[in-house]
Amino acid sequence: MVDRFNALARRLPTWAVYLIGVLPAPWFLYLGATGGLGVEPIKALEHELGALALQLLIFGLCITPLRRFAGVNLIKFRRAIGLLAFFYVFLHLLVWAILDVQVLSQIWADIVKRPYITVGMLGFAMLIPLAVTSNNWSVRRLGPTWRKLHKLTYVATVLGGVHYLMLVKGWQLEPLIYLLVIAAILSLRVKFQNLRHA
Repeated sequence: MVDRFNALARRLPTWAVYLIGVLPAPWFLYLGATGGLGVEPIKALEHELGALALQLLIFGLCITPLRRFAGVNLIKFRRAIGLLAFFYVFLHLLVWAILDVQVLSQIWADIVKRPYITVGMLGFAMLIPLAVTSNNWSVRRLGPTWRKLHKLTYVATVLGGVHYLMLVKGWQLEPLIYLLVIAAILSLRVKFQNLRHA
């Protein structure tokens, strides 16, 4: 079963992942413009884009454990997943800044004064160098440094999960589940490194 899945994944072109990955963006925008996102479409659009970005970040972190522990090989799609995650984080930020806040001075004030926004912006800032260096030229140019740099993905994903937890009012299950999944992935990575060095 795994071998059949891996064979199918090898035949799937990377451009198809990008194409499928960007499709939710215009769909969410359409829903927001036509009343399909409820009485607060801007807030709902922010949530949908942010949640999808976090899901993609988590899925990107799952790719290596899936290969090591389950034999499922999706490594060829890891770059696409990461860039799609950055795309949705960027859209999430744009909707918040342009459609929600709208005033430039207020945007900066919110970043400084609201801890959940500060945490979210820190996560976004960490993703920028990762997106910029997600190309073959950067891999060759940076050498071993490239791999170290891209470990920031783990920190950015944790910050994304914390941002979501701080954003919601009260203790809600969904952001806690995201953080538990992130913690489980990170613990698997630590476990694998310990086994490798044992």
